[in-house]
Amino acid sequence: MSDQISNKPVIGITLGDYNGIGPEVILKALEGNQLAKLCTPIIYGSLRVLNQYRNLFEMKDWTLHGIQKAEQANPKLANVITCWHDHQTEITPGQITAEAGQGSLAALKRAVEDLRSGKIQAIVTGPINKDNIQSDDFKFPGHTEYFAKSFEVDEALMFMVAGDLRVGVLTGHIPLENVKAQITAEKLTAKIDQMLKSLKNDFGIKKPRLAVLGLNPHAGENGLLGSEEIEVIQPVIKTFKDKGHLVIGPFPADGFFAAGTYKKYDAVLAMYHDQGLIPFKTLAFNEGVNFTAGLPVVRTSPDHGTAYNIAGKNQASEGSILQAIYLACDVSRYRTDSSEIDKNALVSKPQQSESQHPAKSGGKQRFN
Repeated sequence: MSDQISNKPVIGITLGDYNGIGPEVILKALEGNQLAKLCTPIIYGSLRVLNQYRNLFEMKDWTLHGIQKAEQANPKLANVITCWHDHQTEITPGQITAEAGQGSLAALKRAVEDLRSGKIQAIVTGPINKDNIQSDDFKFPGHTEYFAKSFEVDEALMFMVAGDLRVGVLTGHIPLENVKAQITAEKLTAKIDQMLKSLKNDFGIKKPRLAVLGLNPHAGENGLLGSEEIEVIQPVIKTFKDKGHLVIGPFPADGFFAAGTYKKYDAVLAMYHDQGLIPFKTLAFNEGVNFTAGLPVVRTSPDHGTAYNIAGKNQASEGSILQAIYLACDVSRYRTDSSEIDKNALVSKPQQSESQHPAKSGGKQRFN
């Protein structure tokens, strides 16, 4: 393919639940082939469904390129692989249907197959309904857990990204009543290690600064409001400090974002889902990206859900999925460049230093 010559990544984009806003934001992001200079996009889903939305939103001066396999992708067009027999598929925007759940799973499975075989360099997942996608092949609380299982990773990290704001969570899609039992030294150590490695390997930050939030109000108030900070979080942080890592905390979560303290750090680790995602989405709802760290492959997604309440009304913003595509391209390129540098370092003398790679000297990700 010509993309191999130009080093332009091939990015797979899954449709998600086709009765949600996934098709709308994908079409808006790719309309007019505006990303052709950046990447070759392949939408995994249904050409029929996308054309129904294209007609609904009167995108008449722009067509999609239907293909049967990734190798047929045209680098100048928005390509579509139909992942199920869609000759009778009709959209019902805003409605939760079993058919839409089956479609979102079919698209996801096909894209993951191509990602695993190297036919695409990264994947951007459209929003799914975590209920109607459930089946014998998908028994997970979300995409993150599905990818961890698919690529044989013990536990992946949900990493929310918006420019220099990066927020990870120790515990993900679990009930709040189960969070306390998950606050263990082993789990916290693994997550901090994942975050530090991702900041270095995926974002090019040579000496990352990581802030860790406390679990309890006021970070436990010296044990008065809870003991997790004293018994678990502080000892783990000390272990990383003793090894020379810039891991600081635990910080009281209530004022951490409001006071702008997060700006002093390259990333923040929250103890549970809402503790991290509520402030993140408040600060960066239309720009946020969900990046799954700790995988051997690159996966991103917009930070919003299906938004059935506005589906089909031409009200959804494509900002988040555009940023997800940009980040997928950036991380994919950075990993490729780093791999090439490492290979060359083994055969070249003198070896190439880290400072010779611009991203490794503290370079920031590009967000347009």
